[in-house]
Amino acid sequence: MRRWLAGRMLQAAVTLAIALVLLFLLVHILPGDPLAREGERALTPEQIEDLRRRYGLDRPLPSQLAAFLGGLGHGDLGTSIEYGRPVTALLLERLPATLLLGGAALLLNFTVGLWLGVRQAVRKDSREDRWLTTLSLTGYATPSFWLGLVLAGFVGVRWRLLPAAGMHDPLGAGDFLASSGDVLRHLILPAVTLSVVSIAGTMRYQRSAMIEVLRLPYIVTARAKGIPEHRVVWRHAWRNALFPVLTLFGLWLPILVSGSVFVEAVFAWPGLGSLAIAAVNNRDYPVLMGTSVVVALAVVLGTLASDVAYAVLDPRVRRS
Repeated sequence: MRRWLAGRMLQAAVTLAIALVLLFLLVHILPGDPLAREGERALTPEQIEDLRRRYGLDRPLPSQLAAFLGGLGHGDLGTSIEYGRPVTALLLERLPATLLLGGAALLLNFTVGLWLGVRQAVRKDSREDRWLTTLSLTGYATPSFWLGLVLAGFVGVRWRLLPAAGMHDPLGAGDFLASSGDVLRHLILPAVTLSVVSIAGTMRYQRSAMIEVLRLPYIVTARAKGIPEHRVVWRHAWRNALFPVLTLFGLWLPILVSGSVFVEAVFAWPGLGSLAIAAVNNRDYPVLMGTSVVVALAVVLGTLASDVAYAVLDPRVRRS
């Protein structure tokens, strides 16, 4: 097991390194000048040259790449061109909000999605199964930013049932319980928006996998022995039907970080997504690379977590 895990971790590290190099090159070949300002924010040529030297933009691209990788090894992602602050500090300020939003979406996804997928498989071809299939396909095809605008417009603005933007009430004050309740109320709409597509995908994968497992001979034998149906479904069949969903977990982990960009923009959620949008608009290379590092790390860790979960559930994977 240790040898297998060491090999997977080495493979993940190499993948992360290649991804970071490619992301750095893609970000820096984009058109536009991060120091180009217009109107009242216009800079003189002398100021532009001074800033280029300060941020290392006057050096060749390979030299900039080497400096970025060297700083990354020490946890230094540089200084933001727009904010004039260390990128690491900006990421640490925004990361809790994104983790809260992504964690809530994951919780909804792998509770509601798994339960509905199993329910569909057990009631295959019933009216309930057809209705849930229609709803899941509709949810999977719905753009998250459009759904967010609809929920914010109707639930938040027109009906005033829940807050339509932000993470806190700027005029609200109170103890810990009141503050937590306020954050929870602001969290509901963006979390639901972000989890709709993921729940739909989880339902489809879980349904298909569960239907295949319920046809296997050992399930027929368990039923023939008189084992209660709920034990057959949840104790005997569900574990073996989790493998495709574990792959989804590794895929949804980075998507919930990168996909939250549009959701955070719609609901003005102060996380990494809104920070990434500001970095793109301002051509803030250090901040854009910082958010890209977080997404790349989420992709690698998600894939590694899926591999480890596979190995724990199925020892044959460790011997492959």
